[in-house]
Amino acid sequence: MGDVDETAKLWKVNKTIHELVRDRGFLVSDDEIHMDLAQFKVQYLANSSGIVDRNQLNFYTNSRTNPSDHIFVFFSEEKSVGVKTMRKLLGILEEKSIQRGIIVFPGNMTPSARKVIVAMAAQYRLEEFSEADLLVNIVHHTLVPRHDVLTPEEKKVLLEKYRLKETQLPRIQLADPVARYYGLRRGQVVKITRPSETSGRYASYRICF
Repeated sequence: MGDVDETAKLWKVNKTIHELVRDRGFLVSDDEIHMDLAQFKVQYLANSSGIVDRNQLNFYTNSRTNPSDHIFVFFSEEKSVGVKTMRKLLGILEEKSIQRGIIVFPGNMTPSARKVIVAMAAQYRLEEFSEADLLVNIVHHTLVPRHDVLTPEEKKVLLEKYRLKETQLPRIQLADPVARYYGLRRGQVVKITRPSETSGRYASYRICF
């Protein structure tokens, strides 16, 4: 029963991480997102053990607008991610000449492993999600309004149009679940569109800090 639950969980996680990568502007196959549980089992379940091989879930892709901008998603088999696993991920990124990586893990991450993310920040943009974070796609929840990340040019136009300074914009925290989903960095602005009873919909803006 445990293996069945584990497979269903990883199917949901795999779907959400592909949606996340797509929503950040990277190329993702519709087949991966719309794959049902039966198809997932056929593709990723190891026949001998009946357990999903997490190594088979790893993937990398490139930006829709910039083919040289790549991202690699790494599924850790280690329940508690330590420095050894982080070194393995960095080795893959170096080998493939990719600067952006997301690690997905079953349990938690040690403080030492988190220090690696900070220490390598100048060379690699590393992000981490537990599988529990990805069981449900939070931006698909009916209570979460639409978020669109502004380009630097769009941000400049917004500030000039309303004669605002960055410090005058409402804020969204770097650790906010929606900010993490979109991979926001400090200084980036998101447009948040909500339904309105009077005008159909209205937009507000927040800056990541």
